[in-house]
Amino acid sequence: MRVIITTIKVKMQDYKKLNFKAGLELHQQLESHKLFCKCPSITNKEDSPDLIIKRKLRAVAGLAGKKDVAALFEQEKYQTFIYEFYNDCNCLLDIDDEPPYNLNEEALETALQIALLFNAKIVPKIKVMRKIVIDGSNVSGFQRTILIAKNGEIKTSKGKIRIPTIFLEEEAAKKIKVSGKEVTYRLDRLGVPLVEIGTAPEIQDPEHAKETAEIIGTVLRATKVKRGLGTIRQDVNLSIKDSPRMEIKGFQDLKSIPKIIKYEVSRLLQEKPKLPEVRKAELNLTTSFLRPLPGEARMYPETDLKEIETKPLIKKIKLPELITEKSLKLERQFNLQPELAKELIEKKINFESLTKRYPRVSPKFIAQIIIEMPKELKARFNIKYNFTLDEFEKALELANQHSLQKEAVSDLLTRIAKKQKINPNNYKQASFKEIEQEIKRIIQSSPSLTPNAIMGIVMKKYSGKINPKEVFDLIKKLQ
Repeated sequence: MRVIITTIKVKMQDYKKLNFKAGLELHQQLESHKLFCKCPSITNKEDSPDLIIKRKLRAVAGLAGKKDVAALFEQEKYQTFIYEFYNDCNCLLDIDDEPPYNLNEEALETALQIALLFNAKIVPKIKVMRKIVIDGSNVSGFQRTILIAKNGEIKTSKGKIRIPTIFLEEEAAKKIKVSGKEVTYRLDRLGVPLVEIGTAPEIQDPEHAKETAEIIGTVLRATKVKRGLGTIRQDVNLSIKDSPRMEIKGFQDLKSIPKIIKYEVSRLLQEKPKLPEVRKAELNLTTSFLRPLPGEARMYPETDLKEIETKPLIKKIKLPELITEKSLKLERQFNLQPELAKELIEKKINFESLTKRYPRVSPKFIAQIIIEMPKELKARFNIKYNFTLDEFEKALELANQHSLQKEAVSDLLTRIAKKQKINPNNYKQASFKEIEQEIKRIIQSSPSLTPNAIMGIVMKKYSGKINPKEVFDLIKKLQ
């Protein structure tokens, strides 16, 4: 029987009455080779594989001597898993035919940096564990995972959020298709290092969940992490009064977090489920059942790798400056809006260098050209184009030479995006004498026009090539 969920509107103040509890798990890929071998971290293969492997997986007992309920659930599906193997980014470890190499030191250093940035306490010794996963996403039937640190925290607008655990672990394989009892995975992504950051269930409402994810993401981007679609994923764990915990997986877009949480709260209020579940975040902002919620029974030690003492490693760690700290400096130095400063830092723009090279363009205008104008072109003209820094500098060079105004720079960027020919002579600033003569001509031909009307005529003819304030002052002087 199909159950249709109608969304119940819950006011922000009502989440407390519902005893709403939520926490996040963020999974961020690191910029390095794979975690337990030397294969490169390639995550976007689309060509034909060099080898096809087929396997079936079964649940095994964890450290507690019991088989995990989620693993047993997956085993009962009795699926066949097809794996696509590539010679340039896979090795025998990826198909569980050789033991793991030593732990990737670069990835470990990045994970330790991240832990320290969250003020977490590094564990004295790190021990690699195996986490039983038999949904096919790991050829071996388990994922290697390492507890790095405990008891970190972040500050949010609604108070501190604790971060009880930070893990370093292997990325799973990428699911390509499902056909009956056969599931195909691509192995390019398998083994890529990632950090898993889990928060305490102290998030107070849907918008607070989004804010918490944004803050954690900002800290992560100060370190050597991968960027782009699919390199970071968010899971939400939530519950309300008289309801078991639900884990919702698969958030890629932060904007969808509040909407899906609101849907899930509505679902819990109407369905009143009895057992905890893992659910999938759907594109239509609903959720669907994946499997029972796993427990501790799926963990057991990795016997092929030794423990590593962390004290000698911590002494070598150099902490990067956080994006928030860098943007605050930029904001104060050049009197920029906070969001502009933050985006410039995130895009890794050497802003101070640009202000020195183009001194006739104000710092605020430089920031607007790089950050705001591409967004305006997309909104106004549906121009979707990723400008390179060289293209921005082409616009800045002309703006610097001819004191271009916003309209002229907008036209220039539009032509760059459309791959149209650019004639620098078309962007020369109109001379003061030329503008003065034009204003006198308009006044003589139409003496009854108001200063605003005259200004409109002049701006239409010389859009982007004149300073509006200077021209308006001249109009009032001549009229």
